[in-house]
Amino acid sequence: MQISDLPYPDPGVPDARSGPRFLVWLGRGQLGGQLQSLGWGMVHFGGVAGLPYAVGLGVEAVVEHDGARLLRVGALLLLLGVAISLGDNMLHRTAVTNWITAAARVQQLLARKTAELGSALTRRVAAGEVVAVSTGDVEKIGWFVEAVSRFLAAAFSVVLVCVGLLFYAPAIGVVVAIGIPVVALAVLPLLPRATQRADVQREKAGRATELASDTVAGLRVLRGIGGEELFLGRYREASQEVRAAAVRSARMWAVISAIQVVLPGALLITVVWYGSALVLDGRLTVGQLVAAFSAVATMLYPLRHFEEIAMAYSFSRPSAKRAARVLSLTRAAAGEAAGPEGGRGAAVAAPAPGGDLCDPRTGLLAPAGRFTAVVCGDPDLAGRLADRLGGHPMDPDGGASALLGGVELDALALDTARGLVLVQDKDPVLLSGTLRELLGVPASGAVEAGAALAAAQCADVLDALLQSAPDGVSDPMDARITERGRSLSGGQRQRLALARSLVTDPEVLVLDEPTSAVDSHTEARIADGIAALRAGRTTVVLASSPLLLDRADQVVLIHEGAVAAVGTHRELLRDDRRYRAVVTRETEEEQRLSRLGHVLTEIEESA
Repeated sequence: MQISDLPYPDPGVPDARSGPRFLVWLGRGQLGGQLQSLGWGMVHFGGVAGLPYAVGLGVEAVVEHDGARLLRVGALLLLLGVAISLGDNMLHRTAVTNWITAAARVQQLLARKTAELGSALTRRVAAGEVVAVSTGDVEKIGWFVEAVSRFLAAAFSVVLVCVGLLFYAPAIGVVVAIGIPVVALAVLPLLPRATQRADVQREKAGRATELASDTVAGLRVLRGIGGEELFLGRYREASQEVRAAAVRSARMWAVISAIQVVLPGALLITVVWYGSALVLDGRLTVGQLVAAFSAVATMLYPLRHFEEIAMAYSFSRPSAKRAARVLSLTRAAAGEAAGPEGGRGAAVAAPAPGGDLCDPRTGLLAPAGRFTAVVCGDPDLAGRLADRLGGHPMDPDGGASALLGGVELDALALDTARGLVLVQDKDPVLLSGTLRELLGVPASGAVEAGAALAAAQCADVLDALLQSAPDGVSDPMDARITERGRSLSGGQRQRLALARSLVTDPEVLVLDEPTSAVDSHTEARIADGIAALRAGRTTVVLASSPLLLDRADQVVLIHEGAVAAVGTHRELLRDDRRYRAVVTRETEEEQRLSRLGHVLTEIEESA
């Protein structure tokens, strides 16, 4: 895989059981690139490892006044220089390619998972964590993947130098062969503590990133309630914790770096001292001493890669763990194996058109082609019900998704399920772009954008977009919407999102509190617009507004997780006190007084 070939046609199915397994999976997926990097690394470090012997041979040739031998040594040095230069250039090229392709693969996997789960993702994982994984964490993961091949090549050169000295100068080679592994492994006892401190730093940095992301997302609300200073103080505390953790981690890595400088220096002094004694005794030539000295001095360079691989793993392991946690989420309920399309097992055929929508958990039945309103006293229960109705069972205690025409939505291919059922949650997101682009979503074509905007009562929104548009823009469809629609009010954003949902014209449309941010007059007109535009199509609205409930063909009351009553709004308002308590917000005292009033009225009539 070359950088020009990105993105991957298919990034594959990751092993997300743990962070280390995910790193191994990434490495296996780039085996060709890793072998290329390793090969060029061996050329580079092999040239570095050969320099000490060439220098030693050159010194011996000078001492023995052997001109021909000196020329051969010069040619060897030239060859080693070419190997070092070419190998270093190609090693850097292939290593960077491995880093970029690994990071790109992780980003593709995260993008695919985000598209698969949709809005349900942020209910399982904080939005700030998703941002942290897709930005900083992919860099750390790519760093480790590309550092592996360079580390293996460096380890090869260390072994080559040690073995070569044992044959070239056995008397001093034994000292080097023992000393270099000691130097390389001396920091091993410190790595667990350094890794632990790095993990703490990454965890605190991740929490600070999440806090910053969530604060920025809600900045407008914070300004409205005067909570900026409170959240600024919280972020200041979090950032100071990150700073303190980073300093503690840096101190440990500084100790490791110091050891990697002090011990090689001590080994170098030992080689010079012991080698000089051997030269004086005639057991070692000057060229062999120079070769041994050069070998130890040269080994300082590849030994740095031992520290680098330890740092790369320490920083990438928590990043890989966070990425694996996000990538392990599936559309399937907890405890059930997800198939390749995100459902359970193999995807099944789509149901025949015109089937009823049923939620087996609550017993809810939404007849095909009718407008069904659902009233839940618990807003969290309503959100989980909307997830199940869309084929995204995100309940922490598991549970199956809804059935459409007798077929479980979660067992369908993702594209098929989303083509059949569309869920608009409480907080829909508007992407930046023109209004035409916003409404340019996959649709049946049966509903025009103008009809959808009219049904959602967006006339004032169109005027507001035109007023804020630059000169020359006369069509509101060409007016631009800022990121998340921040230039619009909450009610205007909600109505644009509703228009976007209506224009898709799905077989089943599920709306969760679609009019919570609009006034009652607008809400009544929206209710009429939805009922008219969705006539003959299955529509489920989760709401407690009497204006919406009164337009529904049937109203279903969910009480304590199960269907408690079914009827029209007026029937349930008259006959069911639980429904009346949710819809009219009556207190228990008011209910008792109401019942007492009914009893007194009946007594008077009977009298």
